[in-house]
Order: sequence, then structure tokens, then C-alpha cells
Amino acid sequence: MAIEKEEQDLEADVDFNVSYPQKSTKPSSVKLLSAYLKALRPRQWTKNLVVFAAPLFAFEITTKSLWGGLLAFCLFCAASSSFYLINDIIDVKSDRQHPVKSKRPIASGLVSVPAAIAMAIILLTSALTISWWRDSGLGLAILSYAILQVAYNLRLKRTVILDVVAIAIGFILRACAGAAATGIVLSSWFILCTAMLALFLGIEKRKAELRLSELRGKKSRAVLQRYSLSLLNRMETVATNGTIITYALWSSGPVVRGASTSWMLVTLPFVMYGIFRYQLLSDPQEIARRSTDTELGGQTERPEEVLLNDQPILMTVLTWIATTFGILVLKKYGLIS
Repeated sequence: MAIEKEEQDLEADVDFNVSYPQKSTKPSSVKLLSAYLKALRPRQWTKNLVVFAAPLFAFEITTKSLWGGLLAFCLFCAASSSFYLINDIIDVKSDRQHPVKSKRPIASGLVSVPAAIAMAIILLTSALTISWWRDSGLGLAILSYAILQVAYNLRLKRTVILDVVAIAIGFILRACAGAAATGIVLSSWFILCTAMLALFLGIEKRKAELRLSELRGKKSRAVLQRYSLSLLNRMETVATNGTIITYALWSSGPVVRGASTSWMLVTLPFVMYGIFRYQLLSDPQEIARRSTDTELGGQTERPEEVLLNDQPILMTVLTWIATTFGILVLKKYGLIS
């Protein structure tokens, strides 16, 4: 017994005196850089591709228009990311209590609040300064977008109907920015088509949020208290009809002051299929058939996720772009009128 006690004392002394190297918990520079980039939400930047719609719909694909569109795209990415940062800063306490949002860079602590504030100020100030220096119309579009975001976060996102209208206006401002940056005059049918499509996406976003909220038994947004699936379905019908009709009128050509050639009617089936495919993905029965994961039902509240992850829609968009470029080339060389 004495021997055993001496051995235990010796082991205790050894455990007490020996220091073991501690594994560092400090994140690597690569992880930090990735966190700062993730905080900007680059996946949301696909929405800003709307700035290229103006030269594409006007059939003015030139080096000048592409550079102008690229500038507008970068400026809108900077402006939109600044508001994503601001939203995450405001919601940091509630996000830390959320099982998914707690993993966001700011909520998880990988990006500090002071650093996020500095990033937001730099991005928004740079976007406004450069846009006004480049063109007053471009500057006005981004300034209007900034004002819209402030109004949306303070009031509009909690106001029924006006919340989806605000989303639609955001897309219209992107299109106007692309036109201003490239010096292109937008047709009324183009603006109406953009508004209808954006309204459609906004309604689909609310439908997905409402359906997920009903499955979880808790409304994630205050405005969802005023919505019902039957109301959103009726609004969706109006927006869908408006999108298809305005696009069909625009693609009918110069006779209705639309596209520069009526051959754009060839692209109408792609637009219709894309809209119907998006509706299919938001259908509850289709969601249940494809997966038992309720989170999949919220995919249509994130249009960028659908565009990047659904192969048929992605192929439809690429085919539409290729067909439009083909018509543009044929018209340029006088092969079609």
C-alpha cells in the first residue's frame, strides 16, 4: 500500500510539473480573409447582373458598354454589401441565438463589429463617390438605392405589399444604373418587364418564407403576419402574367417601340419556361417529392441560390443569352431585319 501511494504521488507530481503545448485557437489568416469575404455575401452579387440587361436588351454590346456595365456592377456590389454588413451588425444579438445565422462571420465573432462598420462605411462611400464622378445618372441610381435600403430596413420591410414593391424597385434601380453607365436610353417595355419580373421574385421570396414559418410554427418576419399563401398566390398570378405580357410586347420589335428586331420573339419560350420552372421549385408538393428537408422549401427566397444550383434554370438563362447574342450577330450583318 505504501508503494502504491508513493507511485500515485509521483504521478501527481509529474502531471503537475509537466506543461503540454496548447493548441492555438486563433484563426488563420486564410480563414479570416474568407470570413471577411463571406460577410460581404458575394453569392448575393448575382442580383447585380441586372445592370448588364440594359446594353443586352438594347442590342448595344460593345467594349464601351461592357466596361460601363462592369463598373456599375462593381459599384452596386460595394453598395449592397455595405448594407448586408449593416444589417448583420444591427441583428448581431438575435443572430447569435439563431442556429444557422449564428455561423455568420459577424455573429460568430470572426469579423468584429468595429471592423464591419469600417468596411460598410468605406464600401458605401466609395460607391457613391465613384458613381457621381462617373455619371450623375449612375450616382443618382446608387444614391436612390441607398435611400431605399434605409427606408426598407427602417419601415418598408414591415409594411405589407410595399415590402415586395421595394424589392422590385431595387432591381429597377440596378437596370437604370446599367443604362446610365453605358449611355443607353431604356424603353418603357424594358422597365415594365424588369419591374414585373422583380415583383414576381419578391412574391416568391415571401411565399417561401411564409411556408417555412408555418412549418416551424413561428413567423420569421413581422410582415408575414399580414400575408397568406392564397393572397400571395393571387399576387403571383398577376406578376407572372405581367412579366410574360410585357416581355412579349418588348420582343415584338420596333412596331411597338420594343426590341430592335421582332426575332427576339424566339426567346419568349425560354422566359416562360424559366418562370414556370421557378414556380415548380416553390411548389410544396415538388419540395416534398425532392427532399424531406424543410430548409429546401426556403430556396426560392434566395433567387441567387436557384440560379446557381438548379441546372435547368441555369441552362435556360445561358441558352437565352446565347440566342440573344446570335440574333444580335445576325442583325449586325444584315441577315435578319
